[in-house]
Amino acid sequence: MPTHPQPLPSFRIDTPQQLRVILRTLRQSRGLTQAQLGVLIGVSQKRIARIEAAPEVTSFDQIARMVAAMGCSIVIQQADARQPPGTHAW
Repeated sequence: MPTHPQPLPSFRIDTPQQLRVILRTLRQSRGLTQAQLGVLIGVSQKRIARIEAAPEVTSFDQIARMVAAMGCSIVIQQADARQPPGTHAW
């Protein structure tokens, strides 16, 4: 049974590796198994495992549904002024 979620800080995501860790940590902090989260968004436990392992090849729709099912949202904001526009660590 999912636990009552604790407020989480905002997370900056610059790489797929960071997104992997955040998705898994968020699910675990919500007290959800992969199977339970899968039921919430209409996919199998195996699909949740694949999303957590390789979010960079997952549709935005599935990641957004997964994040929303865990009571969070995705926010895009202007990058740090020290990083030139159009550059990223992918």
